[in-house]
Amino acid sequence: MSFTLISRPPVLGIIGLGYVGLPLAVTFSQKYPTFGYDIKADRIAALRAGHDSSLEVSDEELRAATNLTYSNDVTDLRRCNVFIVTVPTPINAHKEPDLTPLESASRLLGSIIKVGDIVIYESTVYPGATEEVCVPLLEQGSRLVFNQDFFVGYSPERINPGDHEHRLPTIKKVTSGSTPDIALYIDALYASIITAGTHLASSIRVAEAAKVIENTQRDVNIALINELALIFNRLGIDTEEVLQAAGSKWNFLPFRPGLVGGHCIGVDPYYLTHKAQAIGYHPEVILAGRRLNDSMGAFIATEVIKRLSQRGGISTATRVLILGLTFKENCPDLRNTRVVDIIKELNEYGIQCAVHDPWVDRAEAASEYGLQLVELGTPGLYDAIIIAVAHRQFIALGSAAIRALGKPNAVIYDVKYLFPKSDVDGRL
Repeated sequence: MSFTLISRPPVLGIIGLGYVGLPLAVTFSQKYPTFGYDIKADRIAALRAGHDSSLEVSDEELRAATNLTYSNDVTDLRRCNVFIVTVPTPINAHKEPDLTPLESASRLLGSIIKVGDIVIYESTVYPGATEEVCVPLLEQGSRLVFNQDFFVGYSPERINPGDHEHRLPTIKKVTSGSTPDIALYIDALYASIITAGTHLASSIRVAEAAKVIENTQRDVNIALINELALIFNRLGIDTEEVLQAAGSKWNFLPFRPGLVGGHCIGVDPYYLTHKAQAIGYHPEVILAGRRLNDSMGAFIATEVIKRLSQRGGISTATRVLILGLTFKENCPDLRNTRVVDIIKELNEYGIQCAVHDPWVDRAEAASEYGLQLVELGTPGLYDAIIIAVAHRQFIALGSAAIRALGKPNAVIYDVKYLFPKSDVDGRL
């Protein structure tokens, strides 16, 4: 079956209106009738009211998206002929892929897809997952035949939360399809909204693999720098000074040590290692990098405890202020934030932690992590202050004002190199 955008004008159904799905729905609606579906009624209500709590899409952009219909009623999706799945693909407590949202979305679509419909997946998965996990569920629910009655594609998302310079249309898009004709249709569909262009992969498995290694590569590189930071710490050498010196060479990669969280870098490598182990290969470098990056929160807490011990010790009355909870700067995204690792480690020593983050929804912090956020309040309350996230508000506050929040001999630890070495008592 051969389609063109002219012979089969697309009516889009976007499944999942989070950080990935909403920008996609808004952008597609500029060209085609689009339905945005999400299971969360409060999310749909907020979008209908014209506000995106993730801050990925402005209120003005939402108002301009007049060709976009929001719904949590699956029957509205029956009008669509192209469906794009943008649900989360997290890991479970054992750091194994949790495909529950993806499977649920596939079952939902299996109940409504028709002959000739196309289902495109954008969620990060391991190579083979689309055809091995999702397609059987689509067939089972629809009683249609894959690549005869319906078709699938894979076009991995490349959204960078909080980045308003690199947005969906300006990031090159990898595309793929389950037959050559469908691959061309899907590529043309994305090319119609992506100004940066597209890259048509030869197969769905190639596109899936391309996505999962993008963040695996970054994870391994950051793990190297984190390990160097651990070495230089023992040598009494400032890591940032070393990196600045090494960075004077044109081809030195500008990675920095730190906490590695978020929905992508801290998660995606486990999808690849899961598939590798399933075929009998035990990854060494990737898993070693994951273990090292996952250990950095405890290391930071230990460094702060050492400095507190040198200044009179710790007790159950010791109070530490954590500045920042999100997984990255200048966005409200709490997914897989590793700041909680610092808090957990400090709590195990009986240390009280207060957390302040001007970007975070208080109810979400409470429901996701059991944390009650605080305002900065009265100066002089804290024995230590950890600058965990490089929010612009903390930069604007300045090192002197941050130090004033602590007691006279408070420890100031700068995870993100926001301030000069001379302004803080320790940094990663």
